[in-house]
Amino acid sequence: MRNAISASRPQRAEGTPAAARWLAAALAADPPRAKSLIVTVWGDALAPHGGALWLRELIALMAAFGIGERSVRTSVYRLAADGWLRGETRGRERRYRLTRSGQRAFADAYRRIYFPHVEDWDGEWQLVVAPPDSLTARERVTLRNAFEWSGFGAWAPGVFIRPRGAHGDDIAASRAIRRRLTVLAARDDPRADAAPLASFAAQAWDLRGLAAAWRAYLARFGRGIDHFRGDGDRAPSARQCFVARTLLIHAFRRVLLRDPLLPPALLPLDWPGAAAYALTRDFYRLVYRPADTYLAAVLGADFSAASGEFHDRFDGLD
Repeated sequence: MRNAISASRPQRAEGTPAAARWLAAALAADPPRAKSLIVTVWGDALAPHGGALWLRELIALMAAFGIGERSVRTSVYRLAADGWLRGETRGRERRYRLTRSGQRAFADAYRRIYFPHVEDWDGEWQLVVAPPDSLTARERVTLRNAFEWSGFGAWAPGVFIRPRGAHGDDIAASRAIRRRLTVLAARDDPRADAAPLASFAAQAWDLRGLAAAWRAYLARFGRGIDHFRGDGDRAPSARQCFVARTLLIHAFRRVLLRDPLLPPALLPLDWPGAAAYALTRDFYRLVYRPADTYLAAVLGADFSAASGEFHDRFDGLD
């Protein structure tokens, strides 16, 4: 904890007007939903520092975003009902931490958010075929949502495709559903006078819409990063840095959930995803230490030294 806090530059409690204006504009332009933002705060800030806190401490953290106590209580109740959090009562207070399934979900997202993505690809594809009558309508929706997270595109009705290797080979479906699927490994046949699978990338994935989302992200946070570089005694406050870091990861995570992380060979030459990762890395490195200072002040004894993995984020925070 000492390393994470003592290295921070002394800051004025109120921060800078420029950072305050940018944060206010960012929150007004895209107000985050309380439940989703709590998930971001838990994964980005709380999990590396012990992962447990009192409800009153979470209420204090969320107040920095203009989210009231009632919304926090309702969101935490729903996250617990959904199996993300478990709570225990001590006296008149309530304390929460991640469940085991919540920890697994966070671990699955961890490398995707904070680490550069493997770009090597040998041209092999993974195809999954779901015969028309093999799944119920509800199972198809569940499968499609799970496949979107793990990089599959819908190539044709009941046929899903992804480059092999970027997301591993596991099929994100229950055992009962997997038994009704056919999984194939495929390559283009150079002897055939036919369109390569790569030519269907724009059909299988909404690359145009995703590129627009990444460019909007770059414009929004590209305007903000300069307000957090600091200038002598005009550095942003620890609270401002905590809000900026959270909004940064929250917005990055939302677009990244839609990104199939295709290898460069399948993407347009001007693809903005790499620039978005670089901006996120640079912005995060600017604000993570003072943000941890604020977190430590709010959590007190609940704040513990960050895990070693925390400092490996974004190619190494130090």
